[in-house]
Amino acid sequence: MTSQVEKRLAGLGLELPPDWTPRGQFLPFRKDGVLVYLSGQICEWAGEVTHTGPVADTPEGIAAAKEAAKICALNLIYRLREACEGDLDRVDVILRLGGFVNCHSGFPSSPAVINGATEVFIALFGDDGWHARTAVGVSGLPGNASVEVDAIVRLKD
Repeated sequence: MTSQVEKRLAGLGLELPPDWTPRGQFLPFRKDGVLVYLSGQICEWAGEVTHTGPVADTPEGIAAAKEAAKICALNLIYRLREACEGDLDRVDVILRLGGFVNCHSGFPSSPAVINGATEVFIALFGDDGWHARTAVGVSGLPGNASVEVDAIVRLKD
């Protein structure tokens, strides 16, 4: 059975990535009751980093990084589906996203970049996709990825 969330995903022309091996020694998520803590996901697809940094402070660079953040969101949703035992309709609300942008000192557009991830969550979960958020610039990420995003999600009882 396909969840309503996955139907919306397909309706947006999006798909979840194939499974991949994490780059470090950590769990992809940790559950505590109805809370799911999702480990940071970079802009990786089928084991390859899709966008590398640092992000250029140009309209084109920001647009590309926003796409990278979208890929991070899809990776998070893939792991969230695992945490929900295959049923994304069990998601109650997206509580928080943490966004990290590989950039040079003084880069002013981290929030605009992380909007790429935020927009995916709102498109899939509606009002329950709105979340608290951090968007910060950093000097490097795993695989020299442009963007990394993590999340905290509450499931329905």
